[in-house]
Amino acid sequence: MKIRSIITNLSIAFALTACTTAPVTEENPYIEPADPAVMAKLEEWQDWKFGVLIHWGPYSQWGVVESWSLCPEDEPWCVRRGPYAHDYNLYTREYEKLPETFNPSEFNPGRWAEACSEAGMKYVVFTTKHHDGFAMFDTQQSDYKITGAVSAFAEDPRSNISKEVFNAFREKGMGIGAYFSKPDWNNDDYWWPYFPVFDRNVNYNPEKYPERWSRYKQFTYSQIEELMTEYGDIDILWLDGGWVRPEGTLTEESRPWLGKNQWVQDIDIPAIAAMARGHQPGLLVVDRSVHNEYENYRTPEQQIPEVMPGYPWESCITLGDSWYSTGRGEKYKSSTWAIHTLIKIVAKGGNFLLGIGPDHTGEMVPEVYLILEAIGDWMKVNSHAIYETKPLAPYHEGNLCFTQSEDGTLRHAMLLLDEGEELPAVVELPAHFIKGVTEVTVAGYSEPVPVNHRRGGSVFSLPEEFRQAAGNTPALLFSVNAGRQ
Repeated sequence: MKIRSIITNLSIAFALTACTTAPVTEENPYIEPADPAVMAKLEEWQDWKFGVLIHWGPYSQWGVVESWSLCPEDEPWCVRRGPYAHDYNLYTREYEKLPETFNPSEFNPGRWAEACSEAGMKYVVFTTKHHDGFAMFDTQQSDYKITGAVSAFAEDPRSNISKEVFNAFREKGMGIGAYFSKPDWNNDDYWWPYFPVFDRNVNYNPEKYPERWSRYKQFTYSQIEELMTEYGDIDILWLDGGWVRPEGTLTEESRPWLGKNQWVQDIDIPAIAAMARGHQPGLLVVDRSVHNEYENYRTPEQQIPEVMPGYPWESCITLGDSWYSTGRGEKYKSSTWAIHTLIKIVAKGGNFLLGIGPDHTGEMVPEVYLILEAIGDWMKVNSHAIYETKPLAPYHEGNLCFTQSEDGTLRHAMLLLDEGEELPAVVELPAHFIKGVTEVTVAGYSEPVPVNHRRGGSVFSLPEEFRQAAGNTPALLFSVNAGRQ
């Protein structure tokens, strides 16, 4: 699906950082990339449709939320748990020691990549560094890293985890995205030990201490340059921490993120993007929630927009309760939910970035592999209504979702079925979809099925042998040739 066709046809940072699907307004316009190479990559990305977002770090050793328990804000996602929770200073000291015991001996990125590829995913976004500042790559800018002197995993030949992940997914022909947190709560030039920490933001005034802030900007630039030069071809630089942004991009939505001090934290994304694209031509830069030319697509979190957005977008939604397996009775959604969510997102012109992650051992839990396998089984039969498609109005109607081939010659209707719901003997499709065609193709059935027209819609019978063979499929796909009317 091409971005220009979307715009022509259209007249929860994570929930923790209040990232929402903002409408295009004068305050937050979508700016189409001017660089032809970036535009070409964006159009390619829009045809990928389905990707995986993998969160992982030493916090999995405790099974706590990624990074946020370090943040002294009175918010549900910042709650501390465990034996050190009563004392903030003790808790942060013990948290920073986690690399000493974090030893994921079952780390198996090849198996992750195989499972995701078989599920039909076309790209991965991996957390090279979250807000806690721990680098899951061999940065030379800090020793707080998976290959660092105190890391229990440092001597393992797979210790440069980001490189191992990128290589494994690249071998499967998948696009590569590097998640990178702009705030770094371990860096003394962001959270300066001289002052107490107030909230998620820098704890000193960058205007009053420009040399310190300049060092932090250079640190960030240098880490990103390492990722852009030492880790192979990168397709996406996925930047999180939307409160780190220039003054001119602050909106009514984002200004509260700056807390009581309202100190602006500009790390010069134009310079970072220019450097990154110098090494990775056509790189997509996704500066989340910062609505300017460095937000090449937008990333609504844990939600599907009610109205089809007028810009490229990707919903990032977790499979479980958390962004990774906490190992504490995690509740996973079903494969039916995942397939329905993919269909609903693609029908509105977006991509689905499914959030999963390993536990402290380095492996995905069995439930994740089973769900990915079930998604793949459905995709093997029905993916032609997902890939290389564009929206077809009215996109989602009742329990039907619609797409069409990019050239408009094929129209697809997907009937969403609840878990355990029997396949209907008779299906009715609306007149705006059928438009006078005399037969419909049912995915997984070899013969075209005749259509009977009546006022307001058209009906056809599902062959009994197909109903028996298809079983409890999450969604039935019907296609019509738009040229046969």
